[in-house]
Amino acid sequence: MEADFWRRRWRDNAIGFHRASPNPLLLRHFGALGAAPGARLFLPLCGKTLDIRWLLANDCRVVGVELVETAVEQLFAELGVEPAIEPAGPLRRYSAPGVDVFAGDVFALTCETLGSVEAVYDRAALVALPRADRARYAAHITAITRGAPQLLVTLVYDQTRADGPPFSVDEQEVRALYGASYGVTLLESADDPAGMKGKFPATEKVWLLS
Repeated sequence: MEADFWRRRWRDNAIGFHRASPNPLLLRHFGALGAAPGARLFLPLCGKTLDIRWLLANDCRVVGVELVETAVEQLFAELGVEPAIEPAGPLRRYSAPGVDVFAGDVFALTCETLGSVEAVYDRAALVALPRADRARYAAHITAITRGAPQLLVTLVYDQTRADGPPFSVDEQEVRALYGASYGVTLLESADDPAGMKGKFPATEKVWLLS
């Protein structure tokens, strides 16, 4: 999607994708990542997700990247901390104890700028991207994290009835995107109680890429 699309969504507070509580799939399956206490987890296209608060409370360090700087500002305000802000190449880095978030284009984030991470948690990034961008995205995340294990959440629905974002990403595509670099294991498939924008059924799937 074009950057202006997402900036408009945040400007207009049209952020139905933002959950009012941590994702239950994260809570149920976080242990599958095998992250040790103090592990640094990468959250691409993180918005101001409350999953970050949950991870921090569970002895993790968090690094994210988010296109819309307004979302990053709101994240730190809601965490109740004043971040240090500094340039990081074409991005801007917001930092506070235990959490760093880069404001800018995920494709501009390099391995060196990101730093080492032990795992990746992708709830809303892959499904936010149109099909034409997903292969590039998957390869980029794999490269900059040096193949760190991932907990990936996807959504499956009848895309003839509506278009994304979020987009429908089925098992065949997940395996095509990640199967050459990871073992791909389906951990859970569950009906999304909200459905696709509240209009018709959708299924959430959580994958372990290891």
